[in-house]
Amino acid sequence: MIAQDPISDLPTHQVTNQVPPLIDYNLFTEDPGLQEALRREGAGWAEEAVHAFGAAIGTADSIALGEAANRHPPQLHSFDRFGQRIDFVEYHPAYHALMAHGLEAGIHSLPASGRPGAFVAHAALEYMLTQIEPGVCCPITMTGASLAVLRQNESLHREWAPLILANAYDPAAKPAPAKRGATIGMAMTEKQGGSDVRANTTQARPLGGDHYELTGHKWFCSAPMSDGFLTLAQAPGGLTCFFTARWRPDGKRNPILIQRLKDKLGNRSNASAEIDYAGALAWRIGEEGRGVATIMAMVNQTRLDAALVCAGMMRHCAVEAVHHAAHRKAFGKRLIEQPLMQAVLADLVIEAEAATALVMRVARAFDGGSPEETAFARIGAAIAKFWVTKRLPNHSYEALECLGGNGFVEEGPLARFYREAPVNAIWEGSGNVNALDVLRALARECATLDALRAELEASRGLDRDYDRFLASIEAGLQDLAAAEATARRLVEDLALGLQASLLLRHAPAEVAEAFVAGRLNGGMRGCYGALPAGLKLGSILARAGSADVLSAS
Repeated sequence: MIAQDPISDLPTHQVTNQVPPLIDYNLFTEDPGLQEALRREGAGWAEEAVHAFGAAIGTADSIALGEAANRHPPQLHSFDRFGQRIDFVEYHPAYHALMAHGLEAGIHSLPASGRPGAFVAHAALEYMLTQIEPGVCCPITMTGASLAVLRQNESLHREWAPLILANAYDPAAKPAPAKRGATIGMAMTEKQGGSDVRANTTQARPLGGDHYELTGHKWFCSAPMSDGFLTLAQAPGGLTCFFTARWRPDGKRNPILIQRLKDKLGNRSNASAEIDYAGALAWRIGEEGRGVATIMAMVNQTRLDAALVCAGMMRHCAVEAVHHAAHRKAFGKRLIEQPLMQAVLADLVIEAEAATALVMRVARAFDGGSPEETAFARIGAAIAKFWVTKRLPNHSYEALECLGGNGFVEEGPLARFYREAPVNAIWEGSGNVNALDVLRALARECATLDALRAELEASRGLDRDYDRFLASIEAGLQDLAAAEATARRLVEDLALGLQASLLLRHAPAEVAEAFVAGRLNGGMRGCYGALPAGLKLGSILARAGSADVLSAS
């Protein structure tokens, strides 16, 4: 063989002005908004664990897991080599490693502890995990939230709760009693109905007691390798909630057939499937005909998590954009020193901080403690889910644009986050479903309206623009019965009002001032970076990066 000179010896060009990767940093200690919210909302006791988790998942190795899990999406194996049906979904080892990170940290089990601030601690951990890989947050969320439904069937809860609450991940395809821990998925929607689950046609045939046999098709089954699934089907008494396990009590596989995996825009590390129930054994939860009411015990919690993972992705996108601008030079100086780029970056940071403040406040309401907090949890989750999930796609795009062409290629992290951005606005009810749910709750539940008003009124008198905005919200709340056509506008205003109220009371003055000036009373524009002149942008940018990196801004 003829020896060849290594290609690196060729004098073509030098690589300069490139940004170092954002790795080996603590996602908690580098996030002042998260630190402040954790303490303020009652989970200061969890700070040591949250700190350790932030350090563990901010390593180069953990970040690489998120990249690998998306480069190698799940693969469906319908049959083994002998032709026997196995319905097995193979995940890349990186996916399993990330699932272990989340479940071993107790993201799914913390809320069930009953400790004051437990939901807040849960939110902080999942908020950070999603910055590494959002795909695993879906099965982790469903696993923890499933207990709110399973409690309504005493025997099921007694059997499954210990496995669900175990801070362990066991991906083995075998009956749940033989595993160290279990995960739970969902199979709700069908081809003909989508969000209108009352149009479902899957049939549930009574077998005696709370046992039924399910026959039918599900258009979306989330996390099909879960150990059990919550599902809806038509029983003799109407649409009913059921639990199906992948394995029957006798150790045989339940006939839940995976027909194909969805080829999704994003969320690629996590499998979503079309399935058939071919006479699958199921257990009824709740009364026949009360399926939607039964499953709603879980939905409100999963809506909170949909919002908080979007807040986490916003934070990551803003940090990546600031990090890039702090190291990249153009036209003679760093991007972060360019006034217009400062305005864009600061706007991204403000949006992320507002989202973080809102989801952490709602998480505290889920911890309860009073009827008022319970009522605010109900309305706050729906509002946060509607607005934060809606803001993420454009936010992630603007962050990506800050990186220019480097942001558009899949080798960097922001292209993946941009593809991921729309999913949570669709999951657990699209924007219209959430907006109408907010209207119904406000119109029918006086305690919910009172709790919302109390949170908004808490900042009255702190800012004149906020007070004017609050007056416009009150005008919109006067005739809720006639507000269906304008429901999105009202819920948007409520979300902005809640975010402004929280920032005015708790955030640094420059953050609150910029949010109010940029979003209330006509300040909202169609793109980021249209902030009014005269704001203190440097101190805002410092909340998304190290002070030494941003000192010149």
